[in-house]
Amino acid sequence: MNTQAPQSATLGADIRALRKARGLTLSEIAGRLGRSVGWFSQVERDMSDPSISDLRQIAECLGVPMSMLFAHSAAPANEQGYVVRAGSRRPMGAGDEGLVEELLSPDLTDDFEMVHSTFRPMSRMQKPANRPTQEVGYMVSGRLDLMIGDRTFTVGPGDSFRIKHEPYQWSNPYDEPAVAVWVIAPPVY
Repeated sequence: MNTQAPQSATLGADIRALRKARGLTLSEIAGRLGRSVGWFSQVERDMSDPSISDLRQIAECLGVPMSMLFAHSAAPANEQGYVVRAGSRRPMGAGDEGLVEELLSPDLTDDFEMVHSTFRPMSRMQKPANRPTQEVGYMVSGRLDLMIGDRTFTVGPGDSFRIKHEPYQWSNPYDEPAVAVWVIAPPVY
C-alpha cells in the first residue's frame, strides 16, 4: 500500500498541464508573453511568482479564465490532492452562453479532468466545438439536447453520453437547469 501523499497541486503544475494540453512549447508561450523561456520555466516549477498582469496574459494565452489560475484554495494539508469540498470547487470557463462549470478534480495534472456543469434554462452553445478530446457526460438532473457529429439526442437524468473527437453542440431549451458531470481527457481547462 502506498502511504505517500500525492504531490500537492500548485499554480505552476496547473499552468504546465494546461500548456501541454494545448501542445505549446515553453518557447512558444514565452514568446507570446514577451518573456524568457527561463522565466516561464521557473513559473511552471513554482520558483517565480507571476504578477497579476502576467497571470492575465498567461490565462489569455492558455484560453482559460483568470479565475482558474487564482482559485488555488488552501485545502487542509491532509486533503490536498485527494478531496475537493463542494464549497471549494474552482470555477471554470467564463459562464458564457448560460454554462457554469466547476472543476471536480483536485487539479489539472492527471490524464483527465472531472467537471460539474450547470446549463441554465433556455441557454445554448452558439458555435459547435471540436476538441481533440474524449469526453463522457452523466446527466444528474434536467434535460439537454446534444448534437454530436450529425446526430441529435435528448438526454435526461441518469443518461450518459460520449463525445470522441467529433464536433458537438448543446442546448437547454427547457424551463429547468440541466446538470451534468463530465470526464474529459486530456484536460483542456
